[in-house]
Amino acid sequence: MATSMTTSPQTHLLHQTHNSFLKTPTTFTPTISLRTTTTFKPISIQCAATTQPQTHTHDGPPQAQSHSSDRVFNFAAGPATLPENVLRRAQSELYNWRGSGMSVMEMSHRGKEFLSIIQKAESDLRTLLEIPTEYSVLFLQGGATTQFAAVPLNICKSDDAVDHIVTGSWSDKAFKEAQKYCKPNVIWSGKSEKYTKIPSFDDLKQNPEARFLHICANETIHGVEFKNYPTPKNQNGILVADMSSNFCSKPVDVSKFGLIYAGAQKNVGPSGVTIVIVRNDLIGNAQGLTPVMLDYKIHAENNSLYNTPPCYGIYMCGLVFEDLLEQGGLVEVEKKNRKKAEILYQAIDESNGFFRCPVEKSVRSFMNVPFTLEKSELEGEFIKEAAKENMVQLKGHRSVGGMRASIYNAMPLAGVEKLVAFMKDFQAKHA
Repeated sequence: MATSMTTSPQTHLLHQTHNSFLKTPTTFTPTISLRTTTTFKPISIQCAATTQPQTHTHDGPPQAQSHSSDRVFNFAAGPATLPENVLRRAQSELYNWRGSGMSVMEMSHRGKEFLSIIQKAESDLRTLLEIPTEYSVLFLQGGATTQFAAVPLNICKSDDAVDHIVTGSWSDKAFKEAQKYCKPNVIWSGKSEKYTKIPSFDDLKQNPEARFLHICANETIHGVEFKNYPTPKNQNGILVADMSSNFCSKPVDVSKFGLIYAGAQKNVGPSGVTIVIVRNDLIGNAQGLTPVMLDYKIHAENNSLYNTPPCYGIYMCGLVFEDLLEQGGLVEVEKKNRKKAEILYQAIDESNGFFRCPVEKSVRSFMNVPFTLEKSELEGEFIKEAAKENMVQLKGHRSVGGMRASIYNAMPLAGVEKLVAFMKDFQAKHA
């Protein structure tokens, strides 16, 4: 099929982009200063966007993020909303990353350009979480679900006992997968109470011989979040946490854990990247049947570059880490997340039962807010009408029904405020 290199819209766009990328006049022209420790020269980028201005500099934390009129408020549980300024920056670097003549998607993972990206991402993550030097940071693939197998394969023998606290669907799946590779035992389950609580740590009947204690720090489906963390009874025991849906949403004392793992697609990037933070003394003792791609030693020795990693996803995570640092770090991020959650839970609790959240108040998630309607037959209409107001992905997980608002780091306060206003209006119409 013949193509025209002079008349096609695609060619015209590429020609424009190559010669004057994103120089179309617009009322939005913030300067983004690229902070970097690499040899690549910092540049200033003009981002084509909407009529909503936004400041993003290195002179202080970014100003409150306004929401573009052409974007919805996306309450999806994952893949989830990303910061608009990060998306614009990625857009501006998409075609030609910092004068390299390549997109990040085209780079060799062993070239100096991508090495600077992954090293910067790790450095910023270490700063954000204050990760001690005796821990390795791995950027992997396969989602957190793959870690359900990788964790026992790497840090225990096939006949080792391990303890699991099951507070929802994801911790239950982790337990079931571990049964293939060790001797797991559920020391507490919230299933009988529909996963609405977290146990008192003093009442846990831990096995003093357990190699590790596994928890899911935040249950995405059921909206239950650990506000503090248990200590393994075994003095040599290891605390392991799936932090997929509250990773980088608040400060965490990494030294209390032997291993933390998280899928990126909630708070820190697109799907395809899984981050593992593992204490170095736990690396190198994998069971003999461990596949090479699940062996932490292989990935640690190769700095997450044993095979081709999810390069673009890691790049996006790096942009998010930098943005979180510019907001003032995770202490400031947690304040914002707490405020959003409090506003939404208050609206639910003050609705006189029209809206209901089943989770015990002391362990309600700041990330995932499940709720139901007193009149369940109205739930479909609620979701449909909210979508008309550009608030999407509010339907609850198929296993529990109802509604769920995921309000991760990148969900602006304005999105929660709009949802609350809609809820009050909906109640006024249907109560």
